[in-house]
Amino acid sequence: MKIRFGYVSIPKTLNITSSHTITYNNYEKIIKEQGLKEANKKLQQIIKTNLINLEQILIYNIRNGIHFYRMSSNIFPLITHPNVKFNVLKHFKEQLKNIGEIINKNNLRVDIHLDQFCVLNSTNKEIVKSTINIIKFHKNMLKAMNLKTYMIIHIGSNVLGKKNSITRFINNFSLLDEETKNMIIIENDDKVFNIKDTLYICNRLNIPMVLDYHHYICNNEGEKLEDYIEQIIKTWNEDISKIHLSSSKTKKEFRSHNDYINIEDFINLLKIIQNQKKDIDIMIEAKEKDIALFKLIRELKYRNYKFIDDTTLIV
Repeated sequence: MKIRFGYVSIPKTLNITSSHTITYNNYEKIIKEQGLKEANKKLQQIIKTNLINLEQILIYNIRNGIHFYRMSSNIFPLITHPNVKFNVLKHFKEQLKNIGEIINKNNLRVDIHLDQFCVLNSTNKEIVKSTINIIKFHKNMLKAMNLKTYMIIHIGSNVLGKKNSITRFINNFSLLDEETKNMIIIENDDKVFNIKDTLYICNRLNIPMVLDYHHYICNNEGEKLEDYIEQIIKTWNEDISKIHLSSSKTKKEFRSHNDYINIEDFINLLKIIQNQKKDIDIMIEAKEKDIALFKLIRELKYRNYKFIDDTTLIV
């Protein structure tokens, strides 16, 4: 089995981001003082910078043998706001196409994790509508890049209890078009929806489940991951699946992410997954991003784990 390591969004080594933003209040202020044209011009400048930086990040990943990467969900600030009518996908068509070509040419695996405002199972119809618009925009963004990949979302709200919330998620999932449904994956969270809940939804909807190992440690009912791991991996109808890995910041702040990965956390996870028949990509969700990734790899090499390239472990 091959395990490839990846990281989230911002490479600390480069210290650049593809998530520069602008608040709607500032956008509106520019409209009032300088007009809509200047406000959209400012928005274009921010997005252009984000796309330039994203391309630089991808080149950095390629040069450092990183095959797996999570793109920011904030490349296009304000674009799903109901009062912003700028067609960015058309405006940045060539840049998106070029970025997609870099990704596809170099066989990178990228995905995107939509933010906390995406609550598909909300009891508020306007929030559900906004969530669907956010999902739809990012689907079209990925299509503009010619990428076949996934959008990660959380199950979301627990209003009116877990059982009702799961039912709302399943019902509202049906509001998505078939193409979009095939791009959605969900993960277990650290407070409410555990691996059993998430696996149930994934099997009902025939979508992949991302195991978040840290969330499992924080939120379980005594169930053993060993009893569920094969079922979780089988939700992926392809030769490779995906897991999120982070370590607790402290015993007191056990839900918060550490700057780095505790090597024992990975070794414990490896004992559980090592007999699976699919290759697995592991997304490092540590605050030190790529630095944490390479620190973990150095520690694993010191313990004589075998790597077939810069970031791929063979088990």
